[in-house]
Amino acid sequence: MPVGIFRVCLVVLAAIVNHPLIFPRENGTVPENMEEIIQKMKEREETLRLEQLRLEQEIAEQEAIQKALEKSAEVVKESKEEKVRWDMWTALSMVIFLLIELWRQDFQEGIWQDTGGEEDDMAVLGRAFKGVAFPDKAALASFYEKRILGTTGDMARMREMVEGFADDLLEALRSVCNRDADMEVEDCMGVGSMYENWRVRKPFVCDLIVPFAPPEPYCFRSQTWCSGDSFPSAEQGYGTIKVCRAGEDVTGCICDKTKLGEDMLCLLHSQANTTRPSSEMEDLLCFKNTQYLDANQVMKWFQIAVTKAWNRISHKYEFDLSFSLLDSPGALKIKFRSGKSIAFNLTPVVQYENSDVYFISHFPRSSLAADLPSSTHWFLTFAVYERRFIQLVSKTLPANACHVSCLQILSFLHGKQCSLTGPSGLTNYHLKTVMLHLLQARPSQDWAPEKLEARLQDMLKFLEKCLHEKKLYHFFIGNGKVPAELGFPIIFQRAEPLNLFRPFVLHRDVYRKTVDTFHEMLRNMTALINEYTVHIPLAQTNGIHKESF
Repeated sequence: MPVGIFRVCLVVLAAIVNHPLIFPRENGTVPENMEEIIQKMKEREETLRLEQLRLEQEIAEQEAIQKALEKSAEVVKESKEEKVRWDMWTALSMVIFLLIELWRQDFQEGIWQDTGGEEDDMAVLGRAFKGVAFPDKAALASFYEKRILGTTGDMARMREMVEGFADDLLEALRSVCNRDADMEVEDCMGVGSMYENWRVRKPFVCDLIVPFAPPEPYCFRSQTWCSGDSFPSAEQGYGTIKVCRAGEDVTGCICDKTKLGEDMLCLLHSQANTTRPSSEMEDLLCFKNTQYLDANQVMKWFQIAVTKAWNRISHKYEFDLSFSLLDSPGALKIKFRSGKSIAFNLTPVVQYENSDVYFISHFPRSSLAADLPSSTHWFLTFAVYERRFIQLVSKTLPANACHVSCLQILSFLHGKQCSLTGPSGLTNYHLKTVMLHLLQARPSQDWAPEKLEARLQDMLKFLEKCLHEKKLYHFFIGNGKVPAELGFPIIFQRAEPLNLFRPFVLHRDVYRKTVDTFHEMLRNMTALINEYTVHIPLAQTNGIHKESF
């Protein structure tokens, strides 16, 4: 706008200066034809007037454009401010939602890990118990005494016999193995229900684990999902075992992780040290062309070694030994000439560092062993710590505490129901995990023998809650309240809790079958207990445990 005004003023000033009447030339003369001059001045004036109108129109147009630009800028600014406000509210809403979700999960986990409190707190969970007649204390006590208590004597005799034979078999196995090339086998350990004195269903099966180690100069390097290594969420609870030379760096050199060119040489390792023949690693039971221990290779090696060991000592025994399952490394069965048989599992394991946590190659047939990611992935077993925890807590409980009785009754009822309606997704390990959680949560005096009925109801209601939420956390993994006396590795206490019911989220048909079986067990519970209590003559109570169920 100032430029246009300046141009108008310049034109007017030039006209005035060049006007002949205002500034006449000194030596000039007045033109003779005045009319012609006046006419030219009028034309000039008209031209200037038109130019002025044009300039004013341009100025008006520029002002209109400037106003439109300012208005559009204000609109853009307002829209940006509105968008910023909207983004701020959106972000705030997302933060509030995430906080609520985190609080909900923490609250549920807090209830899970800290399930203690008054019995009324659990009563609200028992929706499946509506209309179910629960057996009274007298019926439960009579049932336990007549149906379950008599089995403990048989278990003790069987454990003693199996342990003695297993020690002899492993000693023979060491003698047939090449000490310079084969795996070194250690002494076996008893784990599971038979050694925790709560197994009630026949056939009785002893579970023994056998730690083994590689020959010198090799050693095992273990990697777990919670040790900082990259493991997918689906592999939670698993680990891998790498076979290395003693003194070799755990992380390894970069030449072991990248492909060097033919003209490149690692200055830390010579070619002789870094290259290992594939046959050598296969002799160490590794997966083909890798350094990772292969569970299938371990199974084949162990089965061959056990067969050789039995051939060496078979003349000393008056029974036969055979493998009852070919897809398990040491599922063995002793067959007597009388026709009776005893089954037991002798499973090779690898020790995790210097703890009593073990990598186990194969679980017995159960949901825990389902869908292994690969044969180089090993599941971790905490069976030794579970047995120690039960022994430690039992020292603080009243005499004849009812925690084992509750687990035995629950295991018997579930097994009986599965024999009627077919198998479900629940296992005895799930039932034991429920007991472990409640043992940690409830005061010692709550496990007095006269409170058997109340504690059994607690276990059933707790299990119902777990099935409803599809969440049953492993007792040790992610549990920061494990007693320090156990010496449990801190790395597993700080890990994320492991949900044992995760398969139910992925397999809805199995979940539905499991829930239906559980509800059916609740409805049949009183009838089953009364049947075994009323219809079993007292004269037969000493021999009742010899029946199969």
